[in-house]
Amino acid sequence: MARLLASRLIEAVAALLLMSVLIFFLSRIIGDPVALLLADGATEGDRQRLIAELGLDRPLLQQYLTFIGNALQGDFGRSVAAGNRDAFEMVMSRVPASLGLAGVALAFTLAVGIVLGVIAAVTRGTPFDVLMRLIALLGQSIPSFWLGIILIYLFSVHLGWLPTSGFGGWQYYVLPALTLGLFTLAAVTRLVRASMLDALASDYVKLARIKGLAEATVVLRHALSNSLIPVVTFMGTFFATMITSAVVVETVFAWPGIGRLAYESILSRDFPVIQVVVLVITAFFILANLVVDLLYLAIDPRMRSRG
Repeated sequence: MARLLASRLIEAVAALLLMSVLIFFLSRIIGDPVALLLADGATEGDRQRLIAELGLDRPLLQQYLTFIGNALQGDFGRSVAAGNRDAFEMVMSRVPASLGLAGVALAFTLAVGIVLGVIAAVTRGTPFDVLMRLIALLGQSIPSFWLGIILIYLFSVHLGWLPTSGFGGWQYYVLPALTLGLFTLAAVTRLVRASMLDALASDYVKLARIKGLAEATVVLRHALSNSLIPVVTFMGTFFATMITSAVVVETVFAWPGIGRLAYESILSRDFPVIQVVVLVITAFFILANLVVDLLYLAIDPRMRSRG
C-alpha cells in the first residue's frame, strides 16, 4: 500500500511537471498578448515597456524557470486581461462551481447508468435491451454543444420549466448536468451491461442459482457486486471526460466554472490564467485516478495481496 502511494505521488509530480512544460511553451505559440493589451495609439516605447513588465523579453527557458520558481511559492502570475488580478485566485474562485456541476453529473450518470445497465443485461435480447443499446450509441454520438442548445430550447424557451443559463439553485444544475452526463451515462450503461453479462454467465452465479437463491439476490449480491469493479476502474476516466467537456457545456450555459474561464482566457491570450487552469485540471485528473486506485484496492482483495 505504501509503495503504491509513493509510486503514484512520483507519477503525479512528473505528470504535473511535464504538463507545465507543454502548456507554457504551447501558450507562447497561440498569439501575442502584448498586441491585445496595447491601446490603438500605443507607441513602440509603450510596447517595449509592457514586454519588459510581463517578462516576455527574456529567453523562454528563463521565463519557464521563473514561472516554476514562483509557482512553488504559490505565485502563478497575474491576469493580463482581467485587471491584473491574481491568476491562481481567479481560477480557484471558479473551482466550486465546476466541482458542483461535475459532482451532480457524475452522481446522475452512475445512478442511472448502473440501473439501466443491469436491466439491459437481465433482459438481454428483448426490445428494452435493444432500446438501451440504441440510447447508449446516440449518447456517445451527440455533440455536447448541440444537445445543450436543444435542451435549452425545449425545457427553457418552449416549456419554460428551467432557466436557460446562469448559476443558482438546483434548477440551474438540471440542464448542464444532463448535458454533461449523457456521454458518460452511455458509457456506464454499456460497461455495466457487458460486465453483468459476463458475471451472469460465470460459475459462481450458476452455483448460486443451483442453491435456490432468489433471482434478485443472485443479480444484486453476486453478479452486480463483481460487475461494479470495471465501473470503479473507469471512474477517473469518466471524471476526466466531464472536466474536459465542461469547457463546452459551461460556455453554452454561461456556467461560471473553470471550463468557461479557460475558454475566455484562450480568446484573450491570457497566458497566466491558461497555465493555471490546465495545471489545476491536470491535478484533478491525477487526484481522481489516485482515489480510483485506492477504491480498487478496497473492493478487490486480490490487488491488496499483490501490492
